[in-house]
Amino acid sequence: MDNAENLVYMSARQVSEYLDLNEKKIYSMANDRIIPATKITGKWLFPKILIDRWIMDSCHSGMLSDRMHITGSDDPLLSMLVARLMSQVGNNELISYSATGSKLGLELLSKGYADVCTIHLGSINEPLKKNLAILTSFPNHQHWVLVKGYNRAQGLMMRPETYQLCQSVNLITQQSWRWVGRQAGSGSQLHLEHFLAEQHTQLEQINMNITAQSERELAGYIARRDADIGFGCQSVAMECGLSFIPLMTESFDFVMPQGIYFRRQLQQLFTLLNQPQTQQLAKTLQGYDLSQCGTLLWSGSTE
Repeated sequence: MDNAENLVYMSARQVSEYLDLNEKKIYSMANDRIIPATKITGKWLFPKILIDRWIMDSCHSGMLSDRMHITGSDDPLLSMLVARLMSQVGNNELISYSATGSKLGLELLSKGYADVCTIHLGSINEPLKKNLAILTSFPNHQHWVLVKGYNRAQGLMMRPETYQLCQSVNLITQQSWRWVGRQAGSGSQLHLEHFLAEQHTQLEQINMNITAQSERELAGYIARRDADIGFGCQSVAMECGLSFIPLMTESFDFVMPQGIYFRRQLQQLFTLLNQPQTQQLAKTLQGYDLSQCGTLLWSGSTE
């Protein structure tokens, strides 16, 4: 992956020469959001890495549109649905999902290395503008849309015997329990830090020596007794036979470039999310509400 300092930004004139197109045509395409570009202090800039990706996606008769890579926040339900879609398409297409955490996922999306990013950065009771402040801090966000996925129950995971010792949520940070955290920038880690702040506790004050890269990895540390407590979603806790204390309902959503929204694989995923068998699966996993799935929450082009 290119470092930020190695990224090349081209002018409209350079792009016109690169593509052998009239410079006025380049400006027109940028204004119509046909070609990847961003305007800074009145001047159009074109990230070369995204220009090259746009060319390949346009000139290979759909070579890149027969695949979709989802990155960002980890979720068991989404992982199962992507696996089911792959079983349907066989070896004719590729639909992949790698859990990187919300922040890294958005960075990958902004650089064109991912098609879709999943995020869960706040409670459903928080204003949308809080999430938008994060999204709009990334390059190329003007081309993005935010689509509702589903709501999830988020809280504390622990083994049943630890749960029996938990007399009050307000006393949890006073215990000597071993915590397992998530990578910096992940939604679960942000939720943990918010919970600790409510308890007037700093992250450095709890006994946390393990960092997990996914929800299931976190639950595994607790189930194997390598740690005692951690912050995550209810479905993973139930899957691993752990007890769960719900602390919030969060919004698990999808971010993607506007053109990706209409890609066949993504629409197949949203269709699958709205089917009765998925509703039943979500009920079995516990902690999900899919009633608003597919709702358009925000478009960068309307800023």
